[in-house]
Amino acid sequence: MERIKMIEKADKSAYIAAKQHWDSIAKPLGSFGLLEEAIQKIAAVQGTENVDISRRTAVIMCGDHGVTAEGVTQCGSEVTAECAIAISDGRSNINAVASQFNIDVIAVDVGIAADVSETAVIPRKIAFGTTNMTKGAAMTREQMEQAIKVGMDMVGELKKSGTNLVITGEMGIGNTTSASAVAAVLLGLPAEQVTGRGAGLSSEGLVRKINAVKTAIVVNSPKSDDPYDVLQKLGGFETAAMVGLFLGGAYYHVPVVIDGVISASAAALAYSIEPICGEYMLASHCSGEPAGEGLLRFCAQEPIISAGLRLGEGTGGALLVPLLDGALALYRKAHRFAETSIERYTELT
Repeated sequence: MERIKMIEKADKSAYIAAKQHWDSIAKPLGSFGLLEEAIQKIAAVQGTENVDISRRTAVIMCGDHGVTAEGVTQCGSEVTAECAIAISDGRSNINAVASQFNIDVIAVDVGIAADVSETAVIPRKIAFGTTNMTKGAAMTREQMEQAIKVGMDMVGELKKSGTNLVITGEMGIGNTTSASAVAAVLLGLPAEQVTGRGAGLSSEGLVRKINAVKTAIVVNSPKSDDPYDVLQKLGGFETAAMVGLFLGGAYYHVPVVIDGVISASAAALAYSIEPICGEYMLASHCSGEPAGEGLLRFCAQEPIISAGLRLGEGTGGALLVPLLDGALALYRKAHRFAETSIERYTELT
């Protein structure tokens, strides 16, 4: 946890140099919109205007939630292990998307409620799922810190092996219930406004889910101004590990992509712990879940994609990559005002 205290602001001079590079291209100023801003942010993270995202890895943190006992999901916790194994074997949704855009994919067990040690899932298990947050804290303080460390260490390991862009993803039946509870506390909103149907709950199931969120908040009394307290009491092991990915991105100077609502809840918690890490985040899309927009706004992120995505597994984050590649193609290869007779555009005031 000492590393968190050592997080520094991204390189503003590289951000400015990247903006000047954009403005030298023979096109209307700012005409590539949020993609220009994204490239400038990456430049600041990497400390150079010569942005490189050629080695990208989607890290899918996997864990189960005790709150599934409250009937808040359409399927059982056994699906988490099944999907985690499919991801590690290259057979799942994220693998199909990632293979199109040269993205490596790894699945990490931080809290699956089954033994997957004989598979290719990376073993970092804290426990066999969290406890039921409607009965008490989802995890202990020590478990939470261990999960955050898993995420931070993972970024360090990936950077050492050449990764220069991390995409966050998750797999965990019941985790939208946990994310909704986190969102309700951080955003100061009633459970009804931040709780959605997840993978497709019936109306009766949605009522159970909202009641579970309400009960968990009442039972645990999390402190909204203490992100560690919120995470320990209402979070999941995969959420805590993603918090570590975001904090690790800031510590190791690697840009980290926010995926959907679970990832956004982790980003909001990381931002609460250390606001500087917001400079190292990129929001891929705004989740179709009710809490998605508010969580991104909370951590000062503006999504690039608006498509009602809510699949998870890092799939939305992966879809940002070809847009960034396209932006970099323009950034690197397009003709510049200095090479043409086109009059340079001036910034309107």
